[in-house]
Amino acid sequence: MNQQELKAKLKALPTNPGCYLMKDIDNKIIYVGKAKNLSNRVKQYFTGAHDHKTTKLVSNINDFDYVLTNTEKEALLLEINLIKQHTPRYNIMFMDDKSYPYIKLTKEDYPMLKMVREKKRDKSSLYFGPYPDVLAARQTIQLLNQIYPLRKCLRLPKKACLYYYLHECLGPCEFDIKKDVYESLRNQVIRILKGDTKELIDDLLTKMNKASDELNFEKAQEYHELVTSIQHITAKQQVQTNRNIDQDVWNVYADKGYICIQLLAIRNGMMIRKKSVLNQLYEEEDEALVAYLGQYYQQNEIVKEIIVLNTLDTDSLDDTISDHIIKPYRGHRLSLIKMAYDNAQEYLNRKFSVINTIDEQSNMAQSDLNKLLNKQIKRIEVFDNSHISGSNAVAGMVVFVDGKPVKKEYRKYQLHQANNDVGSMKEVIYRRYFRLLKDKLVLPDLILVDGGHQQILATHEILSSLYLPITVLGMVKDNKHNTAGLMRLDGSLCEIKKDSALFFMITRIQDEVHRFAITYHQQKRLKAQTHSLLDDVVGIGKVRKKKLLTHFGSYQALKQASVMDISAVVPSDVAELVYQMIHISDENKL
Repeated sequence: MNQQELKAKLKALPTNPGCYLMKDIDNKIIYVGKAKNLSNRVKQYFTGAHDHKTTKLVSNINDFDYVLTNTEKEALLLEINLIKQHTPRYNIMFMDDKSYPYIKLTKEDYPMLKMVREKKRDKSSLYFGPYPDVLAARQTIQLLNQIYPLRKCLRLPKKACLYYYLHECLGPCEFDIKKDVYESLRNQVIRILKGDTKELIDDLLTKMNKASDELNFEKAQEYHELVTSIQHITAKQQVQTNRNIDQDVWNVYADKGYICIQLLAIRNGMMIRKKSVLNQLYEEEDEALVAYLGQYYQQNEIVKEIIVLNTLDTDSLDDTISDHIIKPYRGHRLSLIKMAYDNAQEYLNRKFSVINTIDEQSNMAQSDLNKLLNKQIKRIEVFDNSHISGSNAVAGMVVFVDGKPVKKEYRKYQLHQANNDVGSMKEVIYRRYFRLLKDKLVLPDLILVDGGHQQILATHEILSSLYLPITVLGMVKDNKHNTAGLMRLDGSLCEIKKDSALFFMITRIQDEVHRFAITYHQQKRLKAQTHSLLDDVVGIGKVRKKKLLTHFGSYQALKQASVMDISAVVPSDVAELVYQMIHISDENKL
């Protein structure tokens, strides 16, 4: 869109509330925003001075569109949906689509503990959490099941199972257990899950001391480990209140064109989780937080108190969220707001120093590379071949843009030139760049090959046949297999200081392409090793093959296994066939 068209479109903007959609030159939506007054807000992007981040956004805007709404609240809801639909690169999005785990205690006659992802309105169960991660929830369930003999089986068997003989279940499947016994167990578990562990710990310590006095040190150690586990899993957090309610405390900190949105999650008066979200800032920080809250509570439980700064304008939030908003002016809630701000500030400053260091090093390396080659280098494609004695020959290609890896553009190649390194390089280069030309895709500014002069010449030969004037360099290694530098087409080495940012970037690139290629080769080799053996055994299908490889971990480990070892995974008659097939195959190789 030219400047004249843009001015005319800006002039025609309405003053209604609504959402605006910024588009790049390819007509792709790169930013979605909401406004009380579309005219005033959208014009701000094209007039006046901006910080670095907003300038970057504006420089990519070629056109815009908008959607009118009746109210700002409707605009916020529409903004959330549009962000979900288009995932614009410049928006702060709620990327964590997982829900946090809860522990569910059933109210059945024979109660059991489960880990679930959602807290439902279920009168037949009690829910505790959410827990900071899956591991914490599982550890808690495992510990409680070890201490209290709750039911373990989803469906009761006809006879008592192993849990009964391990004293981890009362065996209601076989024995008549009175209801008040399980009621007592349930009440004890509830107390532990609510954080009341004093009585249990005192009881375990008494048993530990008694076992020690009786010189039963092994049992005493078991009690000691149980106490330590309970204290670790149910440990009180730094934040405690005398109100056993669920609270989410929110605040933000913005600096240097970045914003950190901070959540402190408090459950039953204890802070169980801290969540920090860092992103580039292209809007007012308060608006960013409000938009984020709208997204967050579409996917997460709305707690009793959502505590935010008293200056935050939350009128545009849905009533289901607004009804739980609290804006304190004094007291303990305000101190929690301050804590959230301090955490956001610390997180942004810490992360920004890392980001700044990485960006600075990357920019220095790019600048040095541009000077070295006397041209602007933005996109680099890197190749490495991998094989053992010509078998399972493969190639890996990685892509770096502005010094950073773009993993979604990595590619794997299964090669046909098995015993010929030069032929393999010609094959992969031809396949890659013939495809790019055919599909009219973006070409790199530089190609790096992991190899010597012959590989460079082979690459140049194929590129010349395709009439592609792309610079080619080889990444060479010293006699200790460490990165030594870059080699030109004429075989001369580029002088790169070993302590320079460019040298470290080349080392990182060489390590990455080697890792990618060798991993693919290992996958192919493992598949080849196991195919002719396991796939040809009568009684071995996909499921049993996967079980064998998972159980033993590798083909070599499977070779060392006895028939008895293998029969632990598959039936004994099939195990005998597997064993014979492996060892007959080895004898044929001799």
